[in-house]
Amino acid sequence: MGKLTGKVAVVTGASSGMGKEIVTLFAKEGASVVAVARRKERLEDLAASLKDEEGTVLAYPGDISSKDVNEAMIDFAVEKFGKLDILVNNAGIMDDMAAVGDFNDDKLLQVFSVNVYGPFYATRKAVNTFKAQGSKGSIVHIASEGAYKTCAGAVYCASKSAVVTLSRNTAYMYKNEGIRSNAIIAGGFVTEISTSMGMPDMEAYGKLQPNLATSPAPGDPVEIAKAVVFLASDDAAYISGAELAVDGGWCAA
Repeated sequence: MGKLTGKVAVVTGASSGMGKEIVTLFAKEGASVVAVARRKERLEDLAASLKDEEGTVLAYPGDISSKDVNEAMIDFAVEKFGKLDILVNNAGIMDDMAAVGDFNDDKLLQVFSVNVYGPFYATRKAVNTFKAQGSKGSIVHIASEGAYKTCAGAVYCASKSAVVTLSRNTAYMYKNEGIRSNAIIAGGFVTEISTSMGMPDMEAYGKLQPNLATSPAPGDPVEIAKAVVFLASDDAAYISGAELAVDGGWCAA
């Protein structure tokens, strides 16, 4: 029996990188998972590849910058599996590295819609679902060293700071209801997030090099998945409001 046997989870950004590894490990650990992302074919391929694992994976195509999608994906989980136990706010995109004096208005809206508004909408829906069920629940937010280090542009770093604050506030506000909320502070990993960046602001990128140079070699996304399983499971039943760095020691620089 796995660490998540009998648990129902929703994981966003599930079609690649960290999200794909989280869904994979959740299924191996026995969870019933709703895998959410925009790329339907990738989600269906992922679900099919995990059909022999202890858990079950259902694909839910959608853009998590939409309030309606964030609410509907959780309703879908409850409809198909009868409840919700775990939410993983993983989906995220990069900015173009620009400093605050040069950020693009469209990029600000795009990044905040995915990195901030999505987790806010999903967390609100999850909290209210847990309360309606009269059950405990676990929320894991994938934040970034960008919340603490100037390792990206002003927009991205601010968005990840917002995620950390959302996580801590949720943990405090619902501690008496047994709803846990924790954040993973991710370092550099081999994922597709750089494809969302486009052409970087080269002046700002040059200024970031001293901080970026202190990062160790990029990690394997499975390391994030292992940390998420721990925080989502009963092994972490007394952990809430935590910020767990999974960054190979980058935060120590």
